Amino acid sequence: MDIINIIFQNRVCSFERLIDFGFRKKGDTYFYKTVLSSSGFEMNVSVTEQGSVSAMVWDTDLNEPYTLHLVSGAVGEFVGKIKSEYEEVLNSISDQCFEPDVFKTVFAKEIITYVHSKYGNEPEYLWNRFPDNAVVRRSDNKKWYLAILTVSRSKLGFKSDEIVEAIDLRMKPEEVEKIDRVNILPGYHMNKKHWITIVLDGTVLLDEIYSLIDNSYKLAKK
Repeated sequence: MDIINIIFQNRVCSFERLIDFGFRKKGDTYFYKTVLSSSGFEMNVSVTEQGSVSAMVWDTDLNEPYTLHLVSGAVGEFVGKIKSEYEEVLNSISDQCFEPDVFKTVFAKEIITYVHSKYGNEPEYLWNRFPDNAVVRRSDNKKWYLAILTVSRSKLGFKSDEIVEAIDLRMKPEEVEKIDRVNILPGYHMNKKHWITIVLDGTVLLDEIYSLIDNSYKLAKK
C-alpha cells in the first residue's frame, strides 16, 4: 500500500475545507500547489470529486517529475528531506480537510450523528494500534459514555468469526444483571458490572439504543 492510501485510508473529504486550505477547483478536480523548502521542488496535490487523492513532486530545474522519494530503498539526506516534507503536506491535508470514515454500518453512522446532534460530541480515535475503534466523551468531564468498536463475533461469545461493529455503553449494575445476554451483552473490554455491549446488526432498534446512550451519558456525569 502506498503512502497516499495509508494516509487517507478510512477518511472522507470535506470539500469546503479544501478551499480553505488553499485548493482551487478546476472542472471536477481540486488542485493544490506548494514548494518544498528543502529542495525548491514543486509539489502538486489533486483531489477528485470522488475523494481520490494523487500527488506529484516536480523538479523545476530539470522540468520533470521527481520520484525517488517514492522508492522504498532510496537513502540519503536529500531524498529523506523531500520524503519527510511530502508526507507532512499530505498529513496536513488529511488532518485539515478530511474526516474519519471508519464505521460503515448505517447504525454506527446514525449513532455518530445522534451524539453529535444532541451532545455536540464526536468520536475520538485514540489508539494507533486500533484505528477502527473510537470513544465518545462528555465535553465537561471528558468521561467516556460510548465506545464504537470493530470486533469479531467470536470475541463476544458467538460461534462466528464475522467482523461486526458494536458499541459499549455504561449501565447501572442492577440493570446489567437484567440484560438478556443475547442481544445485549456484558461489556466487551470494559468492566462487565458497569458496561454493556450491543452488536450493530439491527437486533436492537436504534430508538432503544438512543435511550441507552442517553442513560450512559447521564451515568458518565459522576
